[in-house]
Amino acid sequence: MPRDATTVEIPETPIERRVELDAATTAVIVVDMQNDFAHPDGALYGEAAERAIPVIARLLERARPAGAHVMYTQDWHGDDDPEFAIWGEHAKAGTWGADIVEPLTPNGADEVFRKLRYDAFYGTPLDHRLRTLGVRHLVITGTVANICVLHTAGSAALRHYEVVLVEDAVGALTDFDRAATLRQVTFLYRGTITTTDGLTFA
Repeated sequence: MPRDATTVEIPETPIERRVELDAATTAVIVVDMQNDFAHPDGALYGEAAERAIPVIARLLERARPAGAHVMYTQDWHGDDDPEFAIWGEHAKAGTWGADIVEPLTPNGADEVFRKLRYDAFYGTPLDHRLRTLGVRHLVITGTVANICVLHTAGSAALRHYEVVLVEDAVGALTDFDRAATLRQVTFLYRGTITTTDGLTFA
């Protein structure tokens, strides 16, 4: 028998209108903006991820000249990755689907971290690199909100980085997933939510 429909009241999430960060101690993390997720021909394409592309590009245009570090995560799977049992084949190492979408191609100063799971810190040198650079603030963008973005944000917070999630620069599969992500980042991880226009670098 079908279950009765349940209405869930979504708690209000505080969004800071203005957040200023010290560029030298800040890294912008671009999570999984790859063809398989953000290009219409991708294996797990999400329209919201594609919409986030110009927003992220605009943010990077301000972050780089200010001196903030820019780092990309890249989902990177072998032929027999167990994650394929959940999502099907995607972001296979060395394929077009695993490439960063062209409008967000990293430049020579940016760094790319290939990851095996949702969390960009798991099995990668990301934490070591951030600490080597003296980074304390992580500005997180990318896709997918309640999966790789949230797991990366949570892992960062548990490592005592100050997390800032740029809500209009994050792709989500549904409005519920987006709302749940914002709630978790602020309530559970004590992160800050802002917008691209609200974020400045000093």
